[in-house]
Amino acid sequence: MARYTGADCRLCRREGLKLFLKGTRCNTAKCGLAKRAYAPGQHGQGGKRRQNLSNYGMQLREKQKVKRTYGVLEKQFRRYFDIASKSKGVTGKILLQLLERRLDNVVYNAGFATSRDHARQIVRHGHVYVNQVRVNIPSYSVSADEAIELKGTLKCMEQIRQNIKLTADRGKARWLDIDTEKLSFKVLRLPLKEDISMPIEEQLIVELYSK
Repeated sequence: MARYTGADCRLCRREGLKLFLKGTRCNTAKCGLAKRAYAPGQHGQGGKRRQNLSNYGMQLREKQKVKRTYGVLEKQFRRYFDIASKSKGVTGKILLQLLERRLDNVVYNAGFATSRDHARQIVRHGHVYVNQVRVNIPSYSVSADEAIELKGTLKCMEQIRQNIKLTADRGKARWLDIDTEKLSFKVLRLPLKEDISMPIEEQLIVELYSK
């Protein structure tokens, strides 16, 4: 399966925003954006800022930011948009909801992983059970009232408990009922845009794909 294999910090520097692709490291002095707060490449320091971008440029940057945050590539992201555009409701908000409902993102928001990439690895290794059925597909879309728990070797579960301690100061998703002792949580409701901490202008993405 295709995936991005480059340096994560370059993505944050390109967007000029912390995407927290490296988990707790992003809050330390080792953060690539903190050390070099300009876009990568030879023209990074002298390049145009976001406010000087054209409308198309702003739309493109917003799409790239969201794609990189959730760790999806163009083909999959476009598929999410097509589903959202054919659904009843506001396309942009439905798009964000689809991304938030990804199983890897939900495990991350529950605080059981330090980054979405780490959460994706936990899912792929078969440690996540949805309604007592093992699910190893990171893009699995959770639904309201589904019960999710993590199982595995003692070593693996100890690592997840350590992750919970490392993410203790990070806000947990309000649409999840999390039990850190049992390493489980329940989906209380579908996520809303208000539940997303990162500032996202989803209308820019809708405008980009609607051309």
